Amino acid sequence: METLAFGDGDRAARYEELLPQLASLVDGEPDLIANLANITAALKECIAAASWVGFYLWRGDELVLGPFQGKVACVRIAAGRGVCGAAAARRETIIVPDVDAFPGHIACDGGSRSEIVVPIVAGDRLLGVLDVDSYALAAFDEVDAAGLTPVAALVAGLAW
Repeated sequence: METLAFGDGDRAARYEELLPQLASLVDGEPDLIANLANITAALKECIAAASWVGFYLWRGDELVLGPFQGKVACVRIAAGRGVCGAAAARRETIIVPDVDAFPGHIACDGGSRSEIVVPIVAGDRLLGVLDVDSYALAAFDEVDAAGLTPVAALVAGLAW
């Protein structure tokens, strides 16, 4: 069993420490669900502000809940709906400092105050999104986007 280690450095340093640990964690494991489950657990441990971390997988024309850490979540999200659906439709990272100010935000957890969603894309194919929520306002910024983008790329490279 892998043991993750994170220093007391700033968020950027923690993300830098995280990526090789994630790569090691999934190395040689062919099962997508097992890998996504371990990645969500590692992310939840690494991101101090996170109240919820998980994956939504693109299935047909909607996002379907995948492995996650946190409270019970919405199961299906239509393309373009909420922050996850918007990030999937645009295929770009969306940082929302105040979810109440995001038009059409889906409140799966009424306590959520901010969110970051990173699309997972392989070539021109959308695979899903990585979603991280926080109970704090403005918990995520460009540091998180820069740290989570390589995680999404790692996930895109897994066996789907």
